[in-house]
Formats: sequence, structure tokens, C-alpha cells
Amino acid sequence: MSTPSTPFQWHDETLALDGGLIIDPSTHAIAPNISMSVNNTLKPGDGAFSAEGVEDLTDLPFLYARWTNPTVCQLEQRVAALEYCPAALATATGLAAIAATFFTFLKAGDHLLISDVCYAGANELARRILPDYGIEVSAVNLSRLDEVAAAIRPNTRLLHAESPCNPLLRLCDIGALAELAHAHGALLSVDSTLATPVATRPTELGADLTIHSLTKFMNGHGDALGGCVAGSKALIARIRARAGVYFGASLSAQNAWQIMRGIDTLYPRIRTAADSALQVARFLEQHPQITQVCYPGLPSHPQHALASRQMRSFGAMLTFQVADPQACAHLLADHLQVIHYAFSLGHQRSIVVLLDTEEMMASTFGLPGTDRDDYLRYAGQGIFRLSIGLEAPEDLIADLTQVLQRLAV
Repeated sequence: MSTPSTPFQWHDETLALDGGLIIDPSTHAIAPNISMSVNNTLKPGDGAFSAEGVEDLTDLPFLYARWTNPTVCQLEQRVAALEYCPAALATATGLAAIAATFFTFLKAGDHLLISDVCYAGANELARRILPDYGIEVSAVNLSRLDEVAAAIRPNTRLLHAESPCNPLLRLCDIGALAELAHAHGALLSVDSTLATPVATRPTELGADLTIHSLTKFMNGHGDALGGCVAGSKALIARIRARAGVYFGASLSAQNAWQIMRGIDTLYPRIRTAADSALQVARFLEQHPQITQVCYPGLPSHPQHALASRQMRSFGAMLTFQVADPQACAHLLADHLQVIHYAFSLGHQRSIVVLLDTEEMMASTFGLPGTDRDDYLRYAGQGIFRLSIGLEAPEDLIADLTQVLQRLAV
């Protein structure tokens, strides 16, 4: 199976459309095909009869869809191109990509450092499941480099970060974390789901692996689950040989095609949504019913300087607080007309949901002392996570206004 070289001289917007694109040789169709076949025929002499000595399954012809699939392969090449990485592995979900990374590079006796606040699935997998397999796990505020350095052990093999992290939108200095990890012989993986390559390419800043929940902004339409991890050819080959073959979390061809369709418009979507997010954030910051707004593009964000240095776009996610979050949540759920009150994020339609601090502490984070204080600094007793879509910002502001007026009554 040949892998076309990625023309990195192209601009990013072009890579979002044409990275890994293969024109159908028989029909000359431009849109990627959906190869739904589970099996592929074997031909003598094409290397498919024996994989002995093959280090990377993508060096073989297509054999079986659980290992490699033509449509999924095109998606992997597209994501790799956008992240300026030589290779990528697509998975059934974002959490599958995280699990693939953890279980490939960690074994009994190893140590993982994970962000103390990150996607709940990753946090709970690390802190609840990995110790059952003899893997030591420490959760650390990765924005505090001195605490990160102090937490690294001789058996630390992986640091896992998010920037911005979900749900606080707290950042970490990816370059500095990479230096720390590499100085101790560890790898750095960064979940860049909220940033997307429009804003940040972690491997450009020194990370070894970039992870995405493709379900979110990369797909952008809320209609397909998927995940991906991108990095060097050697690292991705290790993940594919282990997780890609044995974990059974393969991405379907249909979902791969839908996600590629979404990536076609990634750059204009994110830029539009980010512009709207800044307008909405500025509006909320001035509203009397709002006690705090967190958006990396606002000077009031505690790490605005780092965001300005590390992000090319400030993204489409923001959070806000009110004095009575439960009352506000009920009003939002009952009276929103444009924005949808629901979980998830990164869709073409705006979505908001309350993340209650006590519930998050009880269900996922359980932070002690100063770590809890830092969480409260960003979240108070609860934050509303608002994912901005493609609606007119004036309509989003009007929708929020009519709900916040009810809160004032």
C-alpha cells in the first residue's frame, strides 16, 4: 500500500482539502471513495501472503479492514498532513486514541504524569483503570512547571497534556513540557481536540504525539465518532501494531468519510467560530449577570500571554459563571432558541452545558488543596461550557440576552 508524500509546501487550508487525497483511478472522482469492504483479495508476490518482518502494517497492501482500510487511510494521511506529522492512526473514538497511546507506551512498573484537569474519559481511564495493570499514575497541574519537574520519577515514561484543557480552558506550555519530558527520557502526548491544528500543532512545539477526538471540531457536524493520534512513523507504527491490531477500536469507513468531509471546511469553520466566540466572550464579560468569563482571546484570561504566543487562533470554546448556576441552567435549558443545551462540543451548532464543580469533583477530578483552589479560580462553583458554532454572533448574543434577562428577575 503506497502512501503519497505530503506536500508541506502547501498552505494549511489546502492541506485540509487535499492532504492524502487520492483521485479515483477508474472514475476520476474527486471526492474520496467509501471503501466498505472488510476483505481485500490477496495476490501472489504483493507481500500480502506474509507479514513477516514488516514493522508497519501500512507498508503492506490492504488486507483486512480492522487493520487498514483505504478510506480510513486517507483520513489518517489528512490528519497527519495537517499536524505536520509523518503518520497517524485513526480510531473509533477519541478515547480509543488515548487508550491506544497509554497501553502502547506504558506497562507494569511505569509511571504516567497526566494533567489533573483534562477530558473526563482520559482522566478516569488513567486514574481508575491503569493502576489495575500496575501502572503508576500522578495527576499534576501541568501549567506549574516546577510541580511537573518535581513529580517526574525515574520510571516516568509518558506525560499526557491538554491545551486548552477541558473544561477549564487552562493552557500548558507545550514546548517547556516537551523539554522536561525528553530530559527524563519520557514522551509527551498532547490532546489538542479543543485547539485543532488551526490553532496549535503540538508536535511543532516539541510534543511526540498529538491526539484528537475527531468527533468534535475536526468533524464539526456532530454526526460521526472518531479519534486519531499523529506523530513520527516509528511511534505510530508501534501504536498500530499493538492497539490497531488487538484493541478492536477500528474506525468505520463511513465515519472516516464523514470526518474527511468535515475537515474540508475546518479552517473557515474554526475561523468563523473563533471570531464569533470573541464577540460573545466580550459581550458576556460586560453583562451584569455574568461573574466571570474565560476565553484565551480575552486579556482577562490568566494565561492570555501564553495563548497569544502558542495559539494561532483562540478557538471556539469559552466558559462563563453566574451567581446562581443551577437557576441559570434551568433557564438555559427551557428558553434557549438558537443555542442548544446539551453535552459535547465542536459542532456546527452552538452548545452550552453546566459543569457543576461539586459534581465534577465527585465524579472525576477529586482535587485536593491548592489544586482544588486552582480549579475554583477558573470554575467557581460551576461553569457553563459554551461551544460556539456557525450561527450569526448577533443571534447568539440575543439568545443569551433573553435568558440572562430572566435570570435577573
